[in-house]
Amino acid sequence: MGRSIGVVVGVIVMLMGVLFFLQGIGVIDSSSPMTGTTLWTVLGPLIAVVGLVLVVASSRRRRPPR
Repeated sequence: MGRSIGVVVGVIVMLMGVLFFLQGIGVIDSSSPMTGTTLWTVLGPLIAVVGLVLVVASSRRRRPPR
């Protein structure tokens, strides 16, 4: 069960990173302080990569022997 939880968390983190990036470049205008900010334009892809690493690491993890 830990594998699927890791994949789900990784996908959520990836989606948040993409959302932050799109807000940072101004594609999604939510009238938040994140909109049009260079900080989120840089941090968004980094957060998405962390999510991708979580997905890959969780899906590659071996099952413990019985």
